[in-house]
Amino acid sequence: MQCRAGCGACCIAPSISSPIPGMPNGKAAGERCVQLDENNLCQLFGHPDRPQVCQQFDADYSVCGDDRGQALILLTRLEQLTG
Repeated sequence: MQCRAGCGACCIAPSISSPIPGMPNGKAAGERCVQLDENNLCQLFGHPDRPQVCQQFDADYSVCGDDRGQALILLTRLEQLTG
């Protein structure tokens, strides 16, 4: 599965404990990453400063569902189960 351009759910729903440029302490679950632009595109995509956890994320139907709304729900549930 390919990431949906403009989704951004993986940049909002999960917590990220590693530093992100502009967020030296990472981010809390449900908090919008500062690197997510107004079109819900990651400004660090393909950049070496992008956190390893973000680089390793693969879009998959089990966490992305059919649309952005489902992705937010599924990723939030996963965060609650693992966070």
